[in-house]
Amino acid sequence: MNNKNIAALSEQFPLIHQLQKGNYVFWTNNHVNESQSFPFPIDIVYEAEARLQRFSSYIKVAFPETQFSNGIIESDIKEIEAMKKLIEGRRAITIPGKLLLKCDHALPISGSVKARGGIYEILKHAETLAIDHGLLTMQDDYKKLHDEKFKQFFSQYKIAVGSTGNLGLSIGVMSAKLGFQVTVHMSADAKEWKKQLLRDVGVTVIEYEADYSEAVKQGRLESMQNENCHFVDDENSIDLFVGYAVAALRVQKQLIEQKIRVDKEHPLFVYIPCGVGGAPGGISYGLKQLFGEHVHIFLGEPIQSPCMLLGMMTGLHDKIDVSDIGLTNETEADGLAVGRASKFVGNIMETVISGCYTVDDAFLFRSLKAMYEQENIFMEPSAHAGVFGPIQLICEGASYIEEHGLAPYLNNAHHLIWSTGGNMVPQVLRQQYLLTEK
Repeated sequence: MNNKNIAALSEQFPLIHQLQKGNYVFWTNNHVNESQSFPFPIDIVYEAEARLQRFSSYIKVAFPETQFSNGIIESDIKEIEAMKKLIEGRRAITIPGKLLLKCDHALPISGSVKARGGIYEILKHAETLAIDHGLLTMQDDYKKLHDEKFKQFFSQYKIAVGSTGNLGLSIGVMSAKLGFQVTVHMSADAKEWKKQLLRDVGVTVIEYEADYSEAVKQGRLESMQNENCHFVDDENSIDLFVGYAVAALRVQKQLIEQKIRVDKEHPLFVYIPCGVGGAPGGISYGLKQLFGEHVHIFLGEPIQSPCMLLGMMTGLHDKIDVSDIGLTNETEADGLAVGRASKFVGNIMETVISGCYTVDDAFLFRSLKAMYEQENIFMEPSAHAGVFGPIQLICEGASYIEEHGLAPYLNNAHHLIWSTGGNMVPQVLRQQYLLTEK
């Protein structure tokens, strides 16, 4: 995109000037809750949930750490009252309502939000192959997939994916366990420990000096050259998206169990870290289908990598890159280091998300340390983009609150921060993060 076009965009969307200066930006979506036809119905999310239930007996034997949950990969929702008090004290603000954490940093198998979507797509692919070859029926006990004959069968097939880290982990760990040959194309910002963990389970890791987009491009090329290779397309995959959306069904159940109402008088605010948009997009789609106008979803991105904010605000989606406005796409939040948003997800989000905001790396590390000290919870830096959401809403979101008639009900609100990764981080690196001063 040339300088003339950028100049014209900046005049049309003055927030671009703030993005270019590296300032905090809070953008609200004027099209949220407008009617929209989606490319698929909520029914396929329920189908995905049923598929994951079929696989639960396999997962329970293949990954003993899921015994406690009967092979279902899910995380708790917990109140983080001590963290709320600390934020309020430090910022001299009041966050009306309760502050909750969706603990995807503790998800089993791959320890991040990517576990649902990434693992789901691999399981669906494995199921399709096994059924098509007469090795499996939907009436079978799926724990038979742990037998050696299935590993031999799947070893004829390849899986490829491009990733900044956490998606690669979920794809790689599950695919290797089933027996697939797996290649993960990793961008320059991917953490070394994630690459090593993948290699330790037999995954081929190819590293690039370029960013996320190049890793995805190379993964796509690999799959095109081999008819037995399945490419997990983080930018365009419906299966990934639907797998992520399953989380919404489970959140609904968890809120009911905790006697938390979501309606006009009890609004739900959700804050999700965002990279290319797949995981937050799927989660947001599901939540919006279930809770409608009573859920308000905000996506958090690094100051140097606000690809979803830029794409949504301008309506250009994947047609604009953060580098077009002079940003570096460099951040310690490796899972969020994406320069160009998903076109597929961006279009769906046009009437779903309430807005986007930016956060700097310094906050991520302060929050990381505070969360550990106050709640004894360790979340990797990327996950703390969600923590900044309630702060931005209270400090910068007065017009949104007024426009949507939320002010009378804020004391009844629940603010759900969606954690995205953490429990797989090696202890040595955890200590480094906790001692980091930005």
